[in-house]
Amino acid sequence: MRFKITGLATIIVLTLLAFLFSIMYGIVQIPFRSVVDTFYAFDGSREHLIIQTVRLPRAVIAAVVGSSLAVAGCLMQAISRNALAGPELFGINYGAALIAVLASFWLGTTSLQLFAWSALLGAAVAGVLVFLLSSTGRQPLSSVKLVLAGATLNLLFASLTQGILILNEQSLDTMRFWLAGSLTGRDLELFIQILPYLIIGIICGFALSSQLNIFGLGDEVAQGLGQRMKMIRIICIIAIVLLAGSAVALAGPIGFIGLAVPHIARSITGSDYRWLIPYSAVLGALLLLTADIGARFVLPEQEIPVGVVTAFFGAPFLIYLAQRKERSI
Repeated sequence: MRFKITGLATIIVLTLLAFLFSIMYGIVQIPFRSVVDTFYAFDGSREHLIIQTVRLPRAVIAAVVGSSLAVAGCLMQAISRNALAGPELFGINYGAALIAVLASFWLGTTSLQLFAWSALLGAAVAGVLVFLLSSTGRQPLSSVKLVLAGATLNLLFASLTQGILILNEQSLDTMRFWLAGSLTGRDLELFIQILPYLIIGIICGFALSSQLNIFGLGDEVAQGLGQRMKMIRIICIIAIVLLAGSAVALAGPIGFIGLAVPHIARSITGSDYRWLIPYSAVLGALLLLTADIGARFVLPEQEIPVGVVTAFFGAPFLIYLAQRKERSI
């Protein structure tokens, strides 16, 4: 217990340091004193304006999006009992991207507000379709059916999205940066509008932590202990849709955070979701903040989308997990 509390406190401190570095470092370097002054003695200078209008919103959104994706991935792996599961497997990312692309194509606009709300709608549609497809048939709702339905819809949504972008070059030019996953240009006004959905998703995830421990024992054992398996899955799906959908709405489809972070947290905490979910939330914030800082320095005088950075490190991690899982079999 003491080790876990100390570990969580250490990661929180590291996350706060990453948050500070995210505000200080970039193409324009800002000293620590200016960061402090902007909150207590704002004078409208260039550095203070950069902090208030660009760096601070970006750091806040990076931390929240990283936490949301990590918790969503943790919940997805719990209800699917699949160590390689993540929000991407559930069809959330490409469901959100498909509706965002359609909205941009029909309305002819590239507003971030449009992307955000259409992406949130697409995530909700994907979640509902996954639940409906996995609930059909004679067999009851199960983890295997959820995974199969999510993977199938994910491929369908991805194909439709790519088809629309190929047919319409204007949509391709305007959407490709957003589809790569980026934190550039986001503001706190959009974040505040999405925040209630994130809060509901986080509350649902934390509230289910004890039930998910029993859930991991198997359906028959969990039902024998009085757990309502279908209700737990429904609440988990709602939480995943709210968390992953809100994250995609804010920053676009950023991959591998939801897959990798729960495994890193599990190596520290074990399989107790009462600890695993808080650790995932903090580690997700730390990882995305760090990736966003790195994205500013990969190319001189130019930023790359943070989704490219997470994919660069996430792909080898996925290969490692797949090989480890194969050796365990």
